[in-house]
Amino acid sequence: MKDHEAYERRFPRLVERTLFAHLPVEQRDFLRRQALDYRFSQQELRRISEIGVDLNLWGEPSLIAVWPPAPGRERPPKERRALVVDALRRHAERLRATPRRYGAPVATLGAGEYRIRARDRGREGLGLGRCPVASERTRCCNLLTLDAVENCGFGCSYCSVRSFYHDDEIHFDSHFPARLGALRLDPERTYHIGTGQSSDSLMWGNRFGVLDALTDFARRHPNVILELKTKSKNIAYLLQNPIPRNLICTWSLNPQGVIEHEEPRTARLDERLRAARRVADRGILVGFHFHPMIHYADWAADYSALLGRVERGFETREVALVSFGTLTFTKSVIRRIRTGGLETRILQMPLTASDGKFSYPEEIKRQLFSHAYRGLAPWHDRVFFYLCMENPRLWRSVFGFDYPSNQAFEEAMKASYFDKIRRYARPTGCLP
Repeated sequence: MKDHEAYERRFPRLVERTLFAHLPVEQRDFLRRQALDYRFSQQELRRISEIGVDLNLWGEPSLIAVWPPAPGRERPPKERRALVVDALRRHAERLRATPRRYGAPVATLGAGEYRIRARDRGREGLGLGRCPVASERTRCCNLLTLDAVENCGFGCSYCSVRSFYHDDEIHFDSHFPARLGALRLDPERTYHIGTGQSSDSLMWGNRFGVLDALTDFARRHPNVILELKTKSKNIAYLLQNPIPRNLICTWSLNPQGVIEHEEPRTARLDERLRAARRVADRGILVGFHFHPMIHYADWAADYSALLGRVERGFETREVALVSFGTLTFTKSVIRRIRTGGLETRILQMPLTASDGKFSYPEEIKRQLFSHAYRGLAPWHDRVFFYLCMENPRLWRSVFGFDYPSNQAFEEAMKASYFDKIRRYARPTGCLP
């Protein structure tokens, strides 16, 4: 009895650093009763709570419904605990290994109005730096990132950006145009700078003069390739203003079913493709990021249809790049997904750990990327293709070649982009 009372007193401390508090009340009460019986350790409670939260996110029967039968009392307590935790783990792993199906969109992910408190925030620096996920262990293009806006309002289920900021405020810098105007670059170097790492590049339009500043910057620095990356349809500024040749506008694409479930506040697929078509008609180079590609029951057919639409809808002279990438999570992003209160199946996938990140096993990645590359076969040798932050082994199996270093990759990319910029004829209204 004393041991029971002692464990009961310790229980609140044992669950402090677990996801126990993110379970519904009924499931918390159930797990507490089971813990008093089995005397689970903090590590075991952490694992069980994670499984319970995942089952709720995935719309599966709850922890209560799938709790395994009690092992016999004749077994040692440690063995009884291990049998229960292992049965729950195996149940979760079976679900992870079963490709999800996307039916009707989950109502809670995009329900109601989504209001962002946007405010002007002065800060000390410009926010120019290396890609935040750059690594020597994978092939990286050494992209420079420019934080024109901080935080994203789209709230995609897998988003890593929101884990950087921990709030729903969108931050603008009232001094951004002046800071960018004062930036000094080496005229003998070439630069590839992207603005889509800390927020969507177009969803905010020209608020606080952001796009005015960026287009002026590109105009004054012809040795810069400035890439605006988006899931938006907000292209009014690009259609109404002179755009320098070295500005490229790229869209992240996924099948509509994925968009409805995992990117529901973004532009629909039809809207993204229509926006890209109108921008290309204006003489602005475009590009496409199939990133993150997601493995689910109908992925092959859905991505084939998407790739066909892209290939038929654009000429290779209009397209600077195509990239492939997939879901990659850090522990902080996984925790954010589990505690964000949104119902999503995005974590219902086999997770393999590598270099502190979690993603699909390499064989699933190979299937996804090879399928996509074959789907754009007429574009091979006419558009620059690359994998985003993947092991060189995948480059060789998908493309049949690999760059010997990140620097070689970077140089090849920039050379290809500048060649396309020089060759692309521009209609009236765009800058020479």
